[in-house]
Amino acid sequence: MLFHSGSAVVASTAAAKALGTEPLGRDREPSNDLQVLIGAHKAAYASFSKALHETDWGSRHLVKAGREEERALLAICAYAAVKEGDRLAKSRFLLEIEARGELDLAEHMQALLRSTMWEG
Repeated sequence: MLFHSGSAVVASTAAAKALGTEPLGRDREPSNDLQVLIGAHKAAYASFSKALHETDWGSRHLVKAGREEERALLAICAYAAVKEGDRLAKSRFLLEIEARGELDLAEHMQALLRSTMWEG
């Protein structure tokens, strides 16, 4: 769950970390597809962070890296996490992003809500 209140964010993040202390069983492992999306976002985020520290704010490289990171994050938000392992992994990852204050666009919420409307 995403909350706007600072204390709720801390509580929700702490609860997510507490859940993460148990090793995942086979039925609770995230799918390869979700692992690829999370890996792509981590790589895009690292590239954006590097560009942020090495280039001027207006550089094309920085803008491109920022867009790639945003697309990667939106892909995770939009991913229909059907299996328990995917739901847990997606929630944990997005709670970490939200705790940094980086899950703040209307597009993020729209993608998350649409991802819950998956029909098998």
